Amino acid sequence: MDTPVSRFPVVELDDLPDDLRERIGAIAERSGFVPNIFRALGHRPAELRAFLDYHDAVMERESPLSKAERELVVVATSGANHCTYCVVAHGAILRVRSKEPELADHVGINPYGAALDPRRRAIVDLALALALDSASFSDHDLDAARDAGLTDEEIWDVGAVTALFAMSNRLAHLTALRPNPEFFGMGRQPRG
Repeated sequence: MDTPVSRFPVVELDDLPDDLRERIGAIAERSGFVPNIFRALGHRPAELRAFLDYHDAVMERESPLSKAERELVVVATSGANHCTYCVVAHGAILRVRSKEPELADHVGINPYGAALDPRRRAIVDLALALALDSASFSDHDLDAARDAGLTDEEIWDVGAVTALFAMSNRLAHLTALRPNPEFFGMGRQPRG
């Protein structure tokens, strides 16, 4: 039985407005497929544009956090929010960027038990504090991150990534978004 990609309409690449077709097409060319999040958000082009713009502002900008560290935040946040789509999709990206095939699984399933170096532990703990109980987030959380060596710029980046993906997780839950099958194997075996 073929499970739907979303509870709501999805759009194919060829049916997107020209600017989005070009932008998503470039992603599809690099990855070899169109991630389902873009197909799901594509039926509301203005929202897809805003999502992509904010995503790129947070995830693609020059940052003291590496791209792998930002993906680590996404996986920790998405795991805390029980978002299968984002854990699977960004777990794949984390595996590729970190070149550690087990890291995403450990962080996505049990971030507190994941064996992490002190820097990554501080990044994950900060993301979890904000993702799980943002109303209780306090100077204590900031002090712990600073004591672990994170700068205020890095702390802001962890917070921005956490906030963006808390929103993304909720959209994925709303739509019952199904991960693309291609994500499951990415980064698990060295490329031959």
